[in-house]
Amino acid sequence: MKSVKLVLSSLVFFWAMQSSQAFAMDFKFQPVTKNVYAFIGPLTNRTPENLGLNDNIGLVVTDAGAVLIDSGTGIPAAKALEKAAKAVTSKKIIAVINTGSQDHRWLGNGYFASKGATIYALARTVKTQKAMGQGEIANMTKISSAFASTKPVTAAKPFAKDQANLTIGGVKFEIKYLGDAHFPGDAVVWLPTQKVLFSGDLIFVDRMLGIHPFSNVASWQKAFHKAQHFHAKFIVPGHGQVCNWQKARQDTGNYLDKLVRIMSTAAEEMMGVGEAVSANADWPEFKHLKHYKTWHKTNVNRTYLQFEQNL
Repeated sequence: MKSVKLVLSSLVFFWAMQSSQAFAMDFKFQPVTKNVYAFIGPLTNRTPENLGLNDNIGLVVTDAGAVLIDSGTGIPAAKALEKAAKAVTSKKIIAVINTGSQDHRWLGNGYFASKGATIYALARTVKTQKAMGQGEIANMTKISSAFASTKPVTAAKPFAKDQANLTIGGVKFEIKYLGDAHFPGDAVVWLPTQKVLFSGDLIFVDRMLGIHPFSNVASWQKAFHKAQHFHAKFIVPGHGQVCNWQKARQDTGNYLDKLVRIMSTAAEEMMGVGEAVSANADWPEFKHLKHYKTWHKTNVNRTYLQFEQNL
């Protein structure tokens, strides 16, 4: 009888270990080019296991220290990113540059600021961060109570203009606002020497982009086309694998173009939102994108309504 209990307890332990390993999230930065790395988040939604890090985060190693492009969803995510950074460099994280105001872009700011890092962002981005921060923390706390102690910390001296140039440890960074996109005030970070573009949520690949009520579809489309003026050798998108312009156009640019072209015409013709969604419920060229079924009809609906409101 004791041997049976021993076997059962061993099996329970084994299953528990397997379950734990199955849900464990491996937070790590992968190389993009020399001294430039990216954490590539999963294409799933936010979960307690991924700490809300279902986006991409940049890491640039400079002579003076490490620079993060975006900081994660709050204290637990920031700690995971810090640990992942230590696996590729012994240099301290001395700066964070925010590309946007969605939770996983900036709510880790406070943790890194408490460690002495300087937070950089455009004033447009900070304005939206301040408006949305408390609500975003509340939403993350619903996913895990570990986020309850997170505070919405923004750049102390945001850049007033729509472009800012920084040199940190010999590396040039350009922060540029090209137009409101997924969130108002979204920006990109360009490394001109390395030819790396950190697009933030301007570009989604491998998964369907999402149009929120506060997203600006027409502006987003224009911003995407402006971004192509950067002759990027590597694009680190907001979501999905590191890519080139061909992939970015396939998964984001072409989709935005089609949304704007078809929904603006439908609104001008007063088609009605129900008919517009029904007539455009199936765009097979985008079915390869994760979350297509969840987001596509919603995107069509919200885009139509935006154009209808502007008539």
